[in-house]
Amino acid sequence: MNRLRIFLVILCLLPFAAFSAEPGMPLDKAPIDTSDNASLQRGAESFVSYCLTCHGASYMRYNRHRDLDLSEAEILERLIFTGQKSGDLMLTSMRKKEGEEWFGVVPPDLSVIARSHGADWLYTYLRAFYRDDSTVTGWNNLVFDKVAMPHVLHHLQGDQSINVKTVSGEEVKELQLDVPGSLSVAEYDKFVADLVNYMVYLGEPAANDRRRIGIMVMIFLFGMLGLTYALKREYWRDIH
Repeated sequence: MNRLRIFLVILCLLPFAAFSAEPGMPLDKAPIDTSDNASLQRGAESFVSYCLTCHGASYMRYNRHRDLDLSEAEILERLIFTGQKSGDLMLTSMRKKEGEEWFGVVPPDLSVIARSHGADWLYTYLRAFYRDDSTVTGWNNLVFDKVAMPHVLHHLQGDQSINVKTVSGEEVKELQLDVPGSLSVAEYDKFVADLVNYMVYLGEPAANDRRRIGIMVMIFLFGMLGLTYALKREYWRDIH
């Protein structure tokens, strides 16, 4: 029995061991707030402008953005640039064969990317690109080594390079900004935060409604518990 318990504990800890052993820079905390509709609207606009060209979001329809306080006219004006209808799925125009030929791998669908990798991973990844002449695209990433994706946001962030130095006998990798982009470091971090915030929302658009309904149900159940207890005392009062 003791051996079985030890085996189950080790099995549960394996994912954490694998995560901590993953090479690359420490993950930064993503400032996620899926109740901030203004942030989600900005993230949605960035997503369709920079991500949807190669990546799809095939579980999401454009008209679902009405939940973010966007009207039908605003959805058509701000999010749809390809002649699609608001009820259509957010599909990329790139064919899988084309993506594989250009990048060596088919660009993944981003519908649940935040749920599979985590918001902190995405937030750090989108800020960790650097110039690397040894790769096909000329770019690499400190979080995802030899990534096939080029840095499509480099005109916003600028060009970074990697510095490797030794601290206490250990190799430490750091990024430095060599050529500034059109946004400052703080502005680019905010831009990425909004984009990642939207991708978290994209993974479960009904999450806020689920939480709100869950709170209402718990309040109702606690209220019914009090009423039920009062009814029980009233029912058994004459017997006891």
